Amino acid sequence: MKKNQPKMPEQNNENNRMPLTRRNYILLVIGFAVILLGFVLMTGGGSENPDEFNYAMFSWRRITLAPILVIGGFAFEIYAILKRYE
Repeated sequence: MKKNQPKMPEQNNENNRMPLTRRNYILLVIGFAVILLGFVLMTGGGSENPDEFNYAMFSWRRITLAPILVIGGFAFEIYAILKRYE
């Protein structure tokens, strides 16, 4: 007579999956690039001479566009992490 050996429980395929897929990582890299672009657009605007005021510091690119890109990039990062691909 053979002894009844306990069977190994079948592992659910859901538990074996990685939490993030390749598409998630690609979206994360894209979001990081958008954030980096926003920070690059914020740079500059200084003056060569400290006695002169440079109004280029308050350009539309630095005050409006760059912060929108940074915040949008962070929002895209959250989406990239939470999006579930099968």
